[in-house]
Amino acid sequence: MLPRPGEVLHFSEDAAIERFVPHVAATAQQPEAYVWSVDALNAPCYWFPRQCPRVCSWGDGVQRVHAIEDAWLDAMRATRLYAYRFAATDFEAFGDRPHAHVTTRPVSPLGPPDEVGDLVRLHHEQGIELLVLPDLDDHFAGVRAQGLEFSGIRLGNAGVGPAGPFPAQR
Repeated sequence: MLPRPGEVLHFSEDAAIERFVPHVAATAQQPEAYVWSVDALNAPCYWFPRQCPRVCSWGDGVQRVHAIEDAWLDAMRATRLYAYRFAATDFEAFGDRPHAHVTTRPVSPLGPPDEVGDLVRLHHEQGIELLVLPDLDDHFAGVRAQGLEFSGIRLGNAGVGPAGPFPAQR
Protein backbone atom coordinates (compact mmCIF):
# COMPACT_ATOMS: atom_id res chain seq x y z
CA MET A 1 0.00 0.00 0.00
CA LEU A 2 1.89 2.97 -1.35
CA PRO A 3 0.75 6.43 -2.41
CA ARG A 4 0.10 7.08 -6.07
CA PRO A 5 2.04 9.89 -7.78
CA GLY A 6 0.99 13.23 -6.30
CA GLU A 7 -0.36 11.63 -3.12
CA VAL A 8 0.66 11.10 0.49
CA LEU A 9 -0.92 8.64 2.92
CA HIS A 10 -2.12 8.58 6.50
CA PHE A 11 -2.58 5.15 8.11
CA SER A 12 -5.18 4.47 10.79
CA GLU A 13 -7.02 1.60 12.43
CA ASP A 14 -10.15 3.80 12.22
CA ALA A 15 -12.01 3.41 8.90
CA ALA A 16 -14.52 6.20 9.58
CA ILE A 17 -12.49 9.43 9.57
CA GLU A 18 -14.05 11.98 7.22
CA ARG A 19 -11.95 15.04 8.02
CA PHE A 20 -8.52 15.29 9.59
CA VAL A 21 -8.03 18.20 11.99
CA PRO A 22 -4.55 19.28 13.12
CA HIS A 23 -3.70 18.30 16.68
CA VAL A 24 -0.67 17.89 18.91
CA ALA A 25 0.01 14.17 19.16
CA ALA A 26 0.65 12.69 22.60
CA THR A 27 4.13 11.63 21.40
CA ALA A 28 4.91 14.97 19.69
CA GLN A 29 8.30 16.58 20.17
CA GLN A 30 7.05 19.94 18.90
CA PRO A 31 4.16 22.11 20.15
CA GLU A 32 2.52 22.78 16.76
CA ALA A 33 -0.71 21.08 15.75
CA TYR A 34 -0.44 19.03 12.54
CA VAL A 35 -2.09 16.45 10.37
CA TRP A 36 0.67 13.97 9.50
CA SER A 37 1.16 11.95 6.33
CA VAL A 38 3.93 9.95 4.66
CA ASP A 39 5.37 9.48 1.20
CA ALA A 40 6.25 6.24 -0.62
CA LEU A 41 9.64 5.85 1.09
CA ASN A 42 8.14 6.07 4.55
CA ALA A 43 4.72 4.46 4.05
CA PRO A 44 6.04 0.93 4.80
CA CYS A 45 7.10 2.12 8.28
CA TYR A 46 3.38 2.40 9.07
CA TRP A 47 2.25 -1.08 7.98
CA PHE A 48 1.92 -2.04 11.65
CA PRO A 49 -0.56 -1.77 14.53
CA ARG A 50 -0.35 1.84 15.71
CA GLN A 51 1.20 1.10 19.10
CA CYS A 52 3.62 -1.57 17.84
CA PRO A 53 7.30 -0.70 18.46
CA ARG A 54 9.38 -1.20 15.32
CA VAL A 55 12.72 -0.49 13.73
CA CYS A 56 12.74 0.06 9.98
CA SER A 57 16.04 0.30 8.09
CA TRP A 58 17.21 0.68 4.51
CA GLY A 59 20.15 1.93 2.51
CA ASP A 60 21.80 1.90 -0.90
CA GLY A 61 22.26 -1.71 -1.98
CA VAL A 62 20.82 -3.01 1.31
CA GLN A 63 17.50 -4.86 1.54
CA ARG A 64 14.90 -2.96 3.51
CA VAL A 65 14.35 -4.64 6.90
CA HIS A 66 11.61 -4.05 9.46
CA ALA A 67 11.83 -5.54 12.95
CA ILE A 68 9.19 -6.06 15.64
CA GLU A 69 9.09 -7.84 18.97
CA ASP A 70 7.60 -11.33 18.86
CA ALA A 71 4.87 -10.30 21.31
CA TRP A 72 3.41 -8.09 18.53
CA LEU A 73 3.22 -10.67 15.74
CA ASP A 74 -0.33 -11.85 16.51
CA ALA A 75 -1.56 -8.25 16.73
CA MET A 76 0.14 -7.51 13.42
CA ARG A 77 -1.67 -10.43 11.82
CA ALA A 78 -5.04 -9.38 13.29
CA THR A 79 -4.92 -5.59 12.84
CA ARG A 80 -7.20 -4.02 10.25
CA LEU A 81 -5.34 -1.01 8.91
CA TYR A 82 -6.62 1.64 6.51
CA ALA A 83 -4.79 4.05 4.23
CA TYR A 84 -6.23 7.50 3.65
CA ARG A 85 -5.05 9.21 0.46
CA PHE A 86 -4.41 12.95 0.29
CA ALA A 87 -3.18 15.32 -2.39
CA ALA A 88 0.51 15.88 -1.72
CA THR A 89 0.05 19.59 -2.56
CA ASP A 90 -1.99 19.97 0.65
CA PHE A 91 1.08 19.02 2.73
CA GLU A 92 4.66 20.20 3.14
CA ALA A 93 7.77 18.25 3.99
CA PHE A 94 8.59 18.20 7.70
CA GLY A 95 12.20 18.94 8.64
CA ASP A 96 15.50 19.03 6.78
CA ARG A 97 15.45 15.31 5.93
CA PRO A 98 11.73 14.85 5.62
CA HIS A 99 10.40 11.63 7.00
CA ALA A 100 6.86 12.93 6.99
CA HIS A 101 4.63 15.58 5.52
CA VAL A 102 2.36 17.88 7.51
CA THR A 103 -0.39 20.42 7.19
CA THR A 104 -1.68 22.90 9.72
CA ARG A 105 -5.12 23.06 8.05
CA PRO A 106 -8.00 20.60 8.30
CA VAL A 107 -8.03 18.29 5.26
CA SER A 108 -10.36 15.72 3.78
CA PRO A 109 -9.11 12.54 2.14
CA LEU A 110 -9.44 12.12 -1.61
CA GLY A 111 -11.97 9.33 -1.02
CA PRO A 112 -12.83 6.52 1.37
CA PRO A 113 -9.87 4.74 2.93
CA ASP A 114 -8.33 1.65 1.38
CA GLU A 115 -8.05 -1.41 3.61
CA VAL A 116 -4.36 -2.30 3.66
CA GLY A 117 -4.88 -6.05 4.08
CA ASP A 118 -2.53 -8.66 5.53
CA LEU A 119 0.37 -6.65 6.97
CA VAL A 120 2.80 -9.58 7.12
CA ARG A 121 2.08 -10.58 3.53
CA LEU A 122 2.37 -6.95 2.37
CA HIS A 123 5.94 -6.83 3.69
CA HIS A 124 6.76 -10.03 1.81
CA GLU A 125 5.09 -8.81 -1.41
CA GLN A 126 7.11 -5.57 -1.28
CA GLY A 127 10.40 -7.41 -0.68
CA ILE A 128 10.79 -6.11 2.86
CA GLU A 129 12.30 -8.58 5.31
CA LEU A 130 10.22 -8.69 8.50
CA LEU A 131 12.27 -9.76 11.52
CA VAL A 132 10.42 -11.00 14.59
CA LEU A 133 12.77 -10.69 17.58
CA PRO A 134 12.56 -11.19 21.36
CA ASP A 135 13.51 -7.50 21.75
CA LEU A 136 14.66 -4.64 19.54
CA ASP A 137 17.66 -3.26 21.45
CA ASP A 138 20.50 -5.20 19.81
CA HIS A 139 18.98 -4.94 16.35
CA PHE A 140 18.49 -1.17 16.66
CA ALA A 141 22.08 -0.73 17.89
CA GLY A 142 23.32 -2.72 14.88
CA VAL A 143 21.29 -0.63 12.43
CA ARG A 144 22.73 2.59 13.86
CA ALA A 145 26.28 1.16 13.86
CA GLN A 146 25.97 0.28 10.15
CA GLY A 147 25.01 3.86 9.32
CA LEU A 148 21.80 2.80 7.60
CA GLU A 149 18.82 5.07 7.12
CA PHE A 150 16.31 4.12 9.80
CA SER A 151 13.12 4.92 11.58
CA GLY A 152 12.44 3.82 15.15
CA ILE A 153 8.74 4.18 15.89
CA ARG A 154 6.88 3.69 19.19
CA LEU A 155 10.08 2.46 20.82
CA GLY A 156 8.71 3.67 24.14
CA ASN A 157 6.38 0.67 23.87
CA ALA A 158 9.26 -1.80 23.53
CA GLY A 159 8.93 -4.51 26.17
CA VAL A 160 5.19 -3.90 26.33
CA GLY A 161 3.09 -6.22 24.21
CA PRO A 162 -0.51 -5.58 23.17
CA ALA A 163 -1.64 -7.25 26.41
CA GLY A 164 0.68 -5.22 28.65
CA PRO A 165 4.23 -5.48 30.03
CA PHE A 166 6.23 -8.59 29.25
CA PRO A 167 6.53 -11.14 32.06
CA ALA A 168 9.49 -10.68 34.41
CA GLN A 169 11.21 -13.88 33.20
CA ARG A 170 11.95 -12.27 29.83
